Formats: sequence, structure tokens, C-alpha cells
Amino acid sequence: MNRFYFGGSDTSNSDDDTPLPYPKPLARSAFLTPDFSPTAFLSSLHNRHQTLEDLRSELRTRSQELNKELLDLVNDNYQDFLGLGGSLRGGEEKVEEVRVGLLGFKREVDTLKDKVEGRRKEVQGLLEERRAITTEVRTGRALLEIDSRLEELEERLMVGSNDAVNTAADGDEDDFSASESDDESDEDTPGSTILLSRLRRRAQQFLYIKRLFAKTGPEHPFLIKQEERMMRIRQTLLLDLSSALLQAGGQDEFSSKRILDILGIYRDMGESGDALTALRERR
Repeated sequence: MNRFYFGGSDTSNSDDDTPLPYPKPLARSAFLTPDFSPTAFLSSLHNRHQTLEDLRSELRTRSQELNKELLDLVNDNYQDFLGLGGSLRGGEEKVEEVRVGLLGFKREVDTLKDKVEGRRKEVQGLLEERRAITTEVRTGRALLEIDSRLEELEERLMVGSNDAVNTAADGDEDDFSASESDDESDEDTPGSTILLSRLRRRAQQFLYIKRLFAKTGPEHPFLIKQEERMMRIRQTLLLDLSSALLQAGGQDEFSSKRILDILGIYRDMGESGDALTALRERR
């Protein structure tokens, strides 16, 4: 390769004739980077004291060396290459065996997947059936409770008998607990025809049954058939309240308190209109 020298006259000092340092050979590692870029490589040689023609010559030499190394590698391993080709002969049968085995395995997996999917759908159907049965059981229990409470309230109000107006005239008092009897004695005078505490309790039972209707679903066929019973109970309660209001005569403090309590029962039942009607009849 050419070397660089500083030009000068024949009379220049001998120290000026000192040649520039000879460039080192290109490192092979510079070409082995995965992201090798010729442009970046050439840009990194800007401090290299070498002409472009010398660089081309060196790169050409390096390329020839690489080709020779590759040829030597092939020649040295030629027998191994031939042996590798011979060992690959007959491999089609092994590949076919593997392929057949994989197909059989895939069919088994597909069969298992179908079984699992079928079992999943079966379990899902059973769970839905269980939820439906649980809902039906709850509804059945609620309907039984409604029927039982309606029957109990009808018995205590004696709905349908001639004594429906007077709910305190017979042995119905035996159905009350001792605490209820105490409450009655506190709120009503001994001469009261209709016990106010009993009316309040019957109204609360009626309202509770109405809440059970709303919770269970008033559109249920059984509950639709019970509307007539509910209407009879309501009318009986309103008749008893009207009678109690008419009997609450006098202008004393006890009578006024009794009237307010009766109006409170009307209010709880949502029957304010009937309360006004009963007050007009009382006057």
C-alpha cells in the first residue's frame, strides 16, 4: 500500500521526510456485528491515513481471504457433508411416522375436548335447573306462608260471619299472648266494644301480607286468586275501624286520643279517604 509523506523542496530538513504511520489492518470483528452498516463503517475511518484506492485494495484482499477460508472449510468437511446427506436418506418414513402419531394424538385431544365441553354444558344445565328449583321452592314457601296468614287473619276477623263487626265478642282473646292482653288493658277501657290494640294488630298483619304479595309477585296465578280474600279482609278491617270511630264518643281526653289512634291505623293502611268518610258519618 502507499504511504503518505509531506511534500517539500529538496532543501527541506531530513526530519520533514518522516513517513506517516502505516495503517493497521482492518479488524475482522468490525464486520461481525449483527447491525453492520457499510456507511457507518466507512465513516469510522476518517482518521485512517490511507487513500481510498488503498482501502479498496485492502477490502478486496480481505474478501478473497474470506472466500478462500470458506472453500477450505468446505473441502475439509466435504466427507462430513456427504455423510450427513447419506444419514438423511430414508428419513421420510420417520417423518411420516411422527406425522401419523401427531394426527392420532390430535384426534384424542379433540375427543377429550368434546367430552369436556359436553360435561360443561351438562353441569351448566344442572346448575340452571337447581337455581330454578330453588326459586320455585322459595316461591312455594312464600305462597304457603301467605295462605296460612290469610287463613289465620280470616279466622280472627271472622270474615263472612254475622259477628265480623264485633271482633272482640267471643273467645278470640285466647289467641293473644299475655303481653298483648296487657297492651289492650292499657289502651282500652273495660267498656270498649272494639279493642283498639287488636284492630292495630290485625291491620299490621294485613299490611305484612300485602308486602308478601309484592315480594312474591302479585302476577302469580295463586295470588291473583287470593285478591278476593284480601278484599274481604280489607273491607272487614275498614268496617271495624269505622265502628270503632263511631263508638269513640265523648269529648274527653281519652276519646280524643282513641280517635287519633284509629286515624293512625287508617293512615298506616293508606285509607285516608275512608277515614274522612267515617269522620263525616260520626258527625
